Amino acid sequence: MENAPKVKQRDLSYTQNRELSWLKFNERVLAQAVDPGVPLMERMRFVSIFTSNLDEFFMVRVGSLIDMDMIAPEEADNKSGMTPSEQVSAICAAVVPLIERRDAIYRALVNELDNAGVTEATMETLTAGQKAYVQEYYKENIRPLLSPQVIDRSHPFPHLKNKALYAAALLTLSGKPAGGKEKEKEKDKGGGKQQAPGGKQPSVLGIVDVPQSLPRVIMLPGGGVRYIRTEAVIAAHMKKIFKIYDVSEQAIISITRNADISLSEEHYDDENPDYLNYMRRLLKKRDRLAPVRLELEGRAPRLAKRLAEFLKLGAERVYACECPLKLDYIDQIEKCPAALFNPPHVPVYPAYLNADRPIWEQVVQRDVLLFYPYQSMQPFLDLLRQSAKDPDVVSIKITIYRLARNSAIAKALCAAAENGKEVTVLMELRARFDEQNNIDWTVELEEAGCRIIYGPENLKCHAKLCLITRRERGGLGYIAQIGTGNYNEKTSTLYTDFCMMTADAAITRDAVSFFENMLIGNSDGEYDKLLVAPLAMKNRIIEQIDAQIARGADGRIRIKVNSITDRELIDKLSEASCAGVRIDLIVRGICCLVPGVPGKTENITVTSVVGRFLEHSRIYAFGEGVEMKLYLSSADFMTRNQDRRVEVGGPVRSPELKAFLEEYLNLLLADNTRAWRQHSDGTYARLAPGEAQSIDVQDWYLTHEIAFAASQTPRETLKGRFRRLWRR
Repeated sequence: MENAPKVKQRDLSYTQNRELSWLKFNERVLAQAVDPGVPLMERMRFVSIFTSNLDEFFMVRVGSLIDMDMIAPEEADNKSGMTPSEQVSAICAAVVPLIERRDAIYRALVNELDNAGVTEATMETLTAGQKAYVQEYYKENIRPLLSPQVIDRSHPFPHLKNKALYAAALLTLSGKPAGGKEKEKEKDKGGGKQQAPGGKQPSVLGIVDVPQSLPRVIMLPGGGVRYIRTEAVIAAHMKKIFKIYDVSEQAIISITRNADISLSEEHYDDENPDYLNYMRRLLKKRDRLAPVRLELEGRAPRLAKRLAEFLKLGAERVYACECPLKLDYIDQIEKCPAALFNPPHVPVYPAYLNADRPIWEQVVQRDVLLFYPYQSMQPFLDLLRQSAKDPDVVSIKITIYRLARNSAIAKALCAAAENGKEVTVLMELRARFDEQNNIDWTVELEEAGCRIIYGPENLKCHAKLCLITRRERGGLGYIAQIGTGNYNEKTSTLYTDFCMMTADAAITRDAVSFFENMLIGNSDGEYDKLLVAPLAMKNRIIEQIDAQIARGADGRIRIKVNSITDRELIDKLSEASCAGVRIDLIVRGICCLVPGVPGKTENITVTSVVGRFLEHSRIYAFGEGVEMKLYLSSADFMTRNQDRRVEVGGPVRSPELKAFLEEYLNLLLADNTRAWRQHSDGTYARLAPGEAQSIDVQDWYLTHEIAFAASQTPRETLKGRFRRLWRR
């Protein structure tokens, strides 16, 4: 074995574990819940977002690590050197203080909301009239839907649905029959119930589901905003529900199951030629996958231990909480004062576009950029709707990853197909947690006459690209739309994203080639202007980084993404830093690169902006000024995006749009209100204005008109506006 090749050891001095980095991001989300500048109900929503984020994290990331531990237990993470089991242990340990902090924040917010006139009641704090109202509500609306069960030899442990709520209890026979009379003593030798040592009855488990068809809150009469949670009412009736038992311990519980379902191509090819139906069957498996976490609202140690034994969970994956296990109920609280929420924001129709003129004509004149959620998606919807009716439009081709439940985009595509247009939809059925919605829309689109394809085997299609073809006097004309976010009207009001529409011949020519390749299942196509993963995007990014390395201290890189995990790109950025290139990374979530490490990443900064809107856009900027190469992309700097998905990045070639996007990047870096800066030890600290002018990038775009491109705003004016901001 002396001549065996040595395995290259990774340098872990400037990288950190992906999962622990994500937990730090979720901690930054939770920090918004203690920000006094955020209205109270919005702060409670941040607690809810933190909680639902953690739910998905356990379902997907912890679930996949547990699977990996069974398949490849010795495989080490290339950013931290940790095995799967070591990562799970580190995660479980890191989650405990986060849960404790979340619970404390929740308690404080409940008290503040009570002072503001929004009160969560308990059965003990109800007035006599309210108690009578709740009892009647329980009798008429809740009790008929309950299905209580004890777990013993005759009643096996039931299947508990993923993230559903249950009331669970440890029960012992009360010694009284259901009718309330004294139970007669059994004199026969074998006549009595078996007793535990010491003469005590053995305890059994009792479980009753919280019906999902019921509202989570019951609004109470008597004036003011006062409510009680439905699960609290059920918990208060546990003794009556399990009539012949005494309740020794009880809690509201929830099971988190592994949701990392994977597509077995071999199984699909051999037994399920219908991909759509195969996905339907696969989805049904998700709710039956193994438990990865048990949560209890309330302290019930013996109950928790008994449940963990049934679920085969170690103590490290059992969490006792004081906060409700699901906080989506807050959206059902009625008549809350408006002052407890953010002022309503309605995305505006861009002033530089003429709503009375066809969008096609305006895009042909100059590239158009929509900036969500400050601007409306309406111009893109108008383009689709107008194209559906335009007799000269020949075809519409589009990639779809996530759609709104009531999607205007899907309806416009259906209308186009029904009007005789050739409509091709590359539908991704494996968009996690949106699979069923995409299946439903696939059926409707097919019925309308759209051609549905599913993309190359083994690759999710995450690209955001649309191509419209139109007959014109000189032949065929094209418009391409490139986006950083999904074709989803709902999230376009909640996420910051960009939608660029262009008639640029080089870009549209590549878009034509892209859809040709997707139609024949070719993921290895060549493109001139577009960055397309999995084959070429990473290589083209590395080429751009190398170009900045060649410039040394004059090099400049600014990257805005949701996550950075890809080891090859991390190492290349470190190489650029060592060459003197100034690098600013704006990374909302996971960042496995640690900045400021001497000799490795000292020229790199990492900034995370967490605010009212989810920072979702992806921008790659290499260089500065007129020579800057700038791209809008659907892809993060993650291995899954670069190597295992179909992704598209498009160059921004309009000088006006480039100037605006450069200003936006600089403003993100100047934010000292919602921004956090990562230190060389991997920790984050929130930036503070200090003596400088307070700058909130999201508030800036909410309160200032966005002007570029169509208004032909001179570049000097855009730069001047940024200088004026600093002078203020």
